[in-house]
Amino acid sequence: MTTLQIETYKNSGVPREVLKWLQSLDLMYSVKNIRRDFANGFLIAEIFSWYYPKDIQMHSYDNGISLPTKLGNWSQLERFFVKKKLHIPKEMIDGTIHCKHGAAELLVQTIYSLLTNRIVRALSDPQEVDFTDRTYQVRLPMHARSTASHALKNNLKITESMTEPNIITNKEKAHAIISRHTEHRQMERLENPARFNIKPTLGEMAVRTLPQDDETNTDTSTNDVKRQKDTSIQRKSIYRQDSGSPVKICQANSSSVQFREMQVQQMNKTSQMSVKPGTIHTVQTPVFSQ
Repeated sequence: MTTLQIETYKNSGVPREVLKWLQSLDLMYSVKNIRRDFANGFLIAEIFSWYYPKDIQMHSYDNGISLPTKLGNWSQLERFFVKKKLHIPKEMIDGTIHCKHGAAELLVQTIYSLLTNRIVRALSDPQEVDFTDRTYQVRLPMHARSTASHALKNNLKITESMTEPNIITNKEKAHAIISRHTEHRQMERLENPARFNIKPTLGEMAVRTLPQDDETNTDTSTNDVKRQKDTSIQRKSIYRQDSGSPVKICQANSSSVQFREMQVQQMNKTSQMSVKPGTIHTVQTPVFSQ
């Protein structure tokens, strides 16, 4: 193995045991770029032909790079997977066809586990599979990370729109990529506020006190109720002077209703401009006690 091949395998993102397994199969074409070489499904068919020689005929597959060639090869492989009851997720196949980040690498490891009955350490760890360049962007410095337009270019391939020409579906994919990019930018601003010159708000600078205990709150509410009762009693015992006439508070027979006796001087109806003394009437207005 040459030095170039060793460096290529080191940067492939595939475990060493899987790479050694690929070399032992003696494939027709050497694997130099896993993401590009496995996209058309030709090498995938050749791998399964070693284990299922009667079901996979290599003359039915074409080693081309066009989108119709890729879709034709993978449609045959999907029918073969259903026939042999091999569980390979559809999202993983679509990501490999469109050369998504991490899709081909994960597909090779899954096929290795299915054909050899061995567990790959990377597959045993729980991880979220999104087939984006998020892991690559995290390793870059902040000034070298992609913008929103560059994120769309990296994570939304033109072959996806050609395979699925539905405008609504493509808009939803683009919206999801932009939303994820915005969330990452907000996390960067929270992690490095000094870089973005973020100043704390008045709410963040305000001094916050701990809430009081329940017993203290109960005592405070009880004292407030007593204070209100005392104030109401004092108000009932005060005599108010309105136009020189005393106001008396009379307690009614009912304990819940009180009547206030007021003396009002009635105005003369014939001459509204001049005020003449008239008769004094007694008016009783009900006053409801709390």
